[in-house]
Amino acid sequence: MSALAVEPGPARGSDWDELVRVWKETDAPEGSKVEIIEGIVTVPPTPSRDHNTTAAKLARSLYSVIPEDWEVYQTLGIEFPSTQNLFVPDIAVVPVKYAVGPGNRVAAEHVELVAEITSKNNANHDRVKKVRGYAMGGIPLYLLLDPWHSGRPTATLYGEPTDGTYRVLASGEYGEVLKVPAPFSLELDTGTFPIT
Repeated sequence: MSALAVEPGPARGSDWDELVRVWKETDAPEGSKVEIIEGIVTVPPTPSRDHNTTAAKLARSLYSVIPEDWEVYQTLGIEFPSTQNLFVPDIAVVPVKYAVGPGNRVAAEHVELVAEITSKNNANHDRVKKVRGYAMGGIPLYLLLDPWHSGRPTATLYGEPTDGTYRVLASGEYGEVLKVPAPFSLELDTGTFPIT
């Protein structure tokens, strides 16, 4: 993974603008997602086939329960300027009215759910930094699918963000059904996800 950093700490207007400029201009391999994580521009490796299959299966499940005017996105940036984060989650559910038009990112306040699928080389980002980042941004639900969790693939649903922390709403090993609350009201069968 490559990285470029700026001074740590809360982003001021010009600092954030510079980070976003670098993010936009980063020449990454095809299929890679460039992100800003705690003020550092990162380029993780291209996701595996199992990773992509998990994202596709999750998207299919979400499409069965979301309103017609919401969409499931797999390459949409979510920005949190005050914490120097710009994440590109594996899945983001956003009302279409906030995701149309020029550009490739939306404000965190418009996002209903995000999901991350850990990869072997950068699982810490999803397990720690993004849990904190999404909670601080007020994202209502964060689904962490972790096929690399100590040899026991797990799914954890976080919600009710308060003061930059989430409460664990549900957790279980792959194979169990995870209940995603309203407005999704989804019983997610994690047994359909490939185990890496």
